[in-house]
Amino acid sequence: MYILFTYLLELGVAIASLFSKKVRKMWRGERHSFEILREKVDPNARYIWFHAASLGEFEQGRPLMERVRQNYPEYKILLTFYSPSGYEVRKDYKGADIICYMPIDTPTNAIRFLRLVRPVMAFFIKYEFWYNFLHILHHRNIPTYSICSIFRPDQIFFKWYGRQYGRVLKCFTHFFVQNEESKRLLAGIGLNNVDIVGDTRFDRVLQIKEAAKQLPIVEAFVHSGDPMRSKVFIAGSSWQPDEDIFIPFFNNHKDWKMIIAPHVISENHLAQIESKLQGKSVRYTQTSKEQAAEADCLIIDCFGLLSSIYRYGDVSYVGGGFGVGIHNTLEAGVWDIPVIFGPNNKKFQEAQGLLRDKGGFEITNASDFNQIMTGFIQDQKAILRAGSQAGNYVKKLTGATDIIMNSIQL
Repeated sequence: MYILFTYLLELGVAIASLFSKKVRKMWRGERHSFEILREKVDPNARYIWFHAASLGEFEQGRPLMERVRQNYPEYKILLTFYSPSGYEVRKDYKGADIICYMPIDTPTNAIRFLRLVRPVMAFFIKYEFWYNFLHILHHRNIPTYSICSIFRPDQIFFKWYGRQYGRVLKCFTHFFVQNEESKRLLAGIGLNNVDIVGDTRFDRVLQIKEAAKQLPIVEAFVHSGDPMRSKVFIAGSSWQPDEDIFIPFFNNHKDWKMIIAPHVISENHLAQIESKLQGKSVRYTQTSKEQAAEADCLIIDCFGLLSSIYRYGDVSYVGGGFGVGIHNTLEAGVWDIPVIFGPNNKKFQEAQGLLRDKGGFEITNASDFNQIMTGFIQDQKAILRAGSQAGNYVKKLTGATDIIMNSIQL
């Protein structure tokens, strides 16, 4: 049944590629991957393979990938992606020797792929369970690890009708899971080759913090030449429903400055944000330090800066919680600032942890947001307390990369 599904999926992707630019990139990329491998694979080299579905999983696997490269330079690294949102952003990543798309999981593709690469070890990040690839890796006795995986009772592996597909989990040499529930669920189906290590993203955000960029325009905006500067609110990866909540509040609190880094950077969205602002706003790529210093709101109209920008904030907001799910709360929390986010956060362990440790704050509407921000304005020591708790939460959960590295054998 699964094999039939994968062939139908392959057909569906081909048809969808006629109508979607994103799907077309993926469809072409999957076919091009065999050409890339034939061209670039060194038959005399030994490859360690990392597979990440998209950009988020890549960031989880990155600390481990870079540690492997550092400790075992005699091996080469193959990195594969399923989604264009991962591949297109990281196709030039210098930490891997070969980067390509992962072909659809048919038996033929799996056999061709593994004959070309012949990896000595494989790492699948988080939710990646490719039935045919994993079975062939297992058949060839190639050590294969599931990294930062999370399991929930509603997944197919733990349903009576999913037992056949659930056999794919037996193909893993070891699981490095994020929590106790995952270990318990796997034990319930007879899998005990499991260690709880947490999430390597905590290690990653600490790396990002240590390598943060100095941003003169942001510094000019924040400090404005005034040692008694305003407080700064930073909204990261925001969507329209998020902006409809926090912009009206700060239109009425001009003593705070605001930085908005929207998730979608399109002219329509940027213009929409500007139309809602009552104070003076400037766009990052179109302003000078002098102009930024005079503005009330700085709009980040480019990618790659957000993780460094959080350092300049007093309170942060992470978007997505009123739609697709919240984005990266750890990038903000690591800077010792409170993190506010919307209600779609229940499946995000880091958000739940920030809430428990009182470094994170959930809102369901504008009234919730206004109440939290008013409390911070009236008691500014509360900002420092919550920020410290957010930072401590992130720091105490680092170390997953060390545990994994100490467990694998090369």
